[in-house]
Amino acid sequence: MNPEAFLGDLERKPEAMRRLAGSLTLAGEHGGPWPHVTARRVVMIGMGSSRYAAGAAATSMRMAGLEAVAEHASLVAGTPPSGDVLAVGISASGETAETIESLARHRGVSATVALTNRAGAAIERAADSVVPMLAGDEEGGVACRTFQHTLALLLALGASAAGAPLSGVAESVRRAAEASEDLLERRDTWLPQAADLLAEGPATFTIAPAERLSSAEQGALMFREGPRRSADACESGDWLHVDVYLTKTLDYRALLFAGSCFDSAIVEWMRERGSKVVAVGSGLDGVDLTVRYRHDDDPTVAVFTEVLVAELIAARWWIAQPGPHGA
Repeated sequence: MNPEAFLGDLERKPEAMRRLAGSLTLAGEHGGPWPHVTARRVVMIGMGSSRYAAGAAATSMRMAGLEAVAEHASLVAGTPPSGDVLAVGISASGETAETIESLARHRGVSATVALTNRAGAAIERAADSVVPMLAGDEEGGVACRTFQHTLALLLALGASAAGAPLSGVAESVRRAAEASEDLLERRDTWLPQAADLLAEGPATFTIAPAERLSSAEQGALMFREGPRRSADACESGDWLHVDVYLTKTLDYRALLFAGSCFDSAIVEWMRERGSKVVAVGSGLDGVDLTVRYRHDDDPTVAVFTEVLVAELIAARWWIAQPGPHGA
């Protein structure tokens, strides 16, 4: 793992997203990147970043009327194999043991697909077909572009399953490339202050709406995986029931991905108790800093883009740390 290379991976996000958008556009003209979807139910299986992306995609699919779930690959009693199930095993490296084992249990009964960033990986042996992530090599050793591409490709799966054209997903990916480029080009105007505001305290807390909980989960993981800081994720509405208590006793520092109807209540509690909050997205009164970016009023663009704020903060902290880096 290398923090400078991780930053380089982040800086290449817009370029990679544009390539993915072009691929989705071309694929849409020939039926899409996914095999013909006839299964009634979709089960997406993964660990870590893969499962975070699958969770957001499953929520989107259910909102579109599809039967879709995201499962931990480590779940002992997962969805039983069935002829009406499409099981998608997600692993950027293609070597995640839990995901391979879980997907293999479905093969021969369910339709099985491997979503991976590495051709010829072990997960392909557990799948009937393979969908490549097309994220390129992540030289920093941290899943960042693969997280974004996983989410985009799973939303493309949802569109295919619903009989919708892929042009909408491809356009959202293009807009996300523009949004990511905007954040990167203007980082000097927001990154130093955001990193300083969140640096103190016993932990960094990330908060996001249920539809985009993956942003909070992935953001917290970036703080843990790179600079090795304590971090935890919470859903916006649930925050008022489970995390609000911490603001009374801790020097509470939060990265809030805006867009929930509960945002104002969250900020009110934080103001009353002297907490620090950096908001990402539409402006909220009473926060210490707001980070805006191009197209941030589009929820689909947001779910692809906003985690870049957490990733850039993590990279800044990580690079500043002395000594060797890695597991």
